[in-house]
Amino acid sequence: MNKAELIEAVQKSYGAETTKRQAADAVATVLDAIAKGVKKDKAGVQIIGFGTFKVAQRKARKGRNPKTGVAMNIKASKSVRFTPSSVLKKSL
Repeated sequence: MNKAELIEAVQKSYGAETTKRQAADAVATVLDAIAKGVKKDKAGVQIIGFGTFKVAQRKARKGRNPKTGVAMNIKASKSVRFTPSSVLKKSL
């Protein structure tokens, strides 16, 4: 499912009186709130019954350029990780 399909699903679940623009605004608001929450609170954003979004640290490491095969250093970085809840895992 991509973002457009998610917007369409939200619009359908709210019924015929909801426009596609309103559904898109709702999806954008939720995604923006998650992004701001992860930036603000390093513990992450926990959605009970769904999962947790949190910041993960990646250590510096050595890698290889896939085109040339030359060894290179990859800098340390931050990333966002999602850990699904047990409820979500069981539903799969």
